[in-house]
Amino acid sequence: MSNLPTLTTETIWAILNETIDDNTVNQLVWHYLGYRYKTSSQQWDISQVSPEWQNEYPQPPDFIDSRPATVKLTRSIPKEHKQLLKEQLGFQGYKVGEFGPRQTRRATAANWLLHCMQQIE
Repeated sequence: MSNLPTLTTETIWAILNETIDDNTVNQLVWHYLGYRYKTSSQQWDISQVSPEWQNEYPQPPDFIDSRPATVKLTRSIPKEHKQLLKEQLGFQGYKVGEFGPRQTRRATAANWLLHCMQQIE
C-alpha cells in the first residue's frame, strides 16, 4: 500500500471516472481509516483504526463489494460534508441507466476521501 496515489482532487476525479482500479480505491479508504498491513507479520495492524471500525471490521472490508461497509462509511460522513462531491467538485452524479451499485460505492468512497481531505487541510 506504499504506492497509493496522493489524496488530491485529481485522485477523487479518477475514482469517479473509474481510472483508478477498485483495489486502489479500497486501499486509499483503508489507509485513511488507519488500517496498516505489516508485511513482517503478514497481518493487519488496526491500532490506528477507530474502535467502531475495529470491532465490526478487524480486517479491512471491500467497500466496492460490501453494501454494509459502504453504508457504515456513508454514516461516518458528517451531515455538512455529505454533498462535498457536488459542492466542491461540481460532480452531478452518474446518468440514469449508466451506473450500478459499484459506481455508487465508488462515489461514496470518493466523497468520504474528500471529507478526509477537508480534515487534513
